[in-house]
Amino acid sequence: MKGLGRGFESLIPTDLIDEEFDPTAKEDKQESKLKEIKVTDIIRDEDQPRREFSEEALNALASSIKEHGVLQPIVVTKEDGKYKIVAGERRWRSAKLAGLEKIPAIVRTLDSQNRLELAIIENAQREDLNPLELATAYAKLANQFNLSTEDIAAKVGKSEVSVQSYLRLLNLPDFAKQIMVEAKLTEGVMRPLTARDEATIKKVLPKIVKEGWTARQVERYFATTKKKSSAAAIKRHQHIKDEDALSAKYATLVKITGHSLTFKCKTDSELKKLVSTLKG
Repeated sequence: MKGLGRGFESLIPTDLIDEEFDPTAKEDKQESKLKEIKVTDIIRDEDQPRREFSEEALNALASSIKEHGVLQPIVVTKEDGKYKIVAGERRWRSAKLAGLEKIPAIVRTLDSQNRLELAIIENAQREDLNPLELATAYAKLANQFNLSTEDIAAKVGKSEVSVQSYLRLLNLPDFAKQIMVEAKLTEGVMRPLTARDEATIKKVLPKIVKEGWTARQVERYFATTKKKSSAAAIKRHQHIKDEDALSAKYATLVKITGHSLTFKCKTDSELKKLVSTLKG
């Protein structure tokens, strides 16, 4: 049994809890205590990164709770006579919908950092947070608790590169963040946009949404665009050198466009002189 508080297996049948539950128990200062708590004595944590809950999903879980009860206890800490939720807000909300008066809970002693870490871990493992909510949670660990991206990665079980990629999402303009949430776009799809200017994002993002681009398609688009841009720049640079050389040789303005070579003469006599020179 991984990550459970000491003595936990003697408190509740272990088959009711998945192996990844309560992964920060080793950081707790005291043993976890399991008890039944009145739902009215429980409050949500306003620092909890997850803000939105699907009403349909809550009602579905409420129906399951009515039939089977709450199979996995929530995790709370005692604060000012109330119990603040660390993990399991969805279960608590559904239990209230199901009409339960009490809910099984593990009461733990955690500091603010550990509460946030556990909330992030639980929601991230269950993919309950959208990418921007997860990025915001990572940023809070970095800014409020002075953790490096390496520290955050180790605590939440992700790679440092992954944490850094999520944090970059916060650099997106507000309109892009809103579209990302509304269209349920993934971090992978939005990652290439974090290094682009606002004008480029406004141009490309509607195509991504409308055509349902995958992360690979977005990366391919920018790779192709960069390749074309670089090739055009090299070609244009060569044209400039050729234009200057021809202009000096024929004493007139020369312009190269696509596959066309244009000589621009100011007067009729200049044109006649050029034609004579070209004819040899």
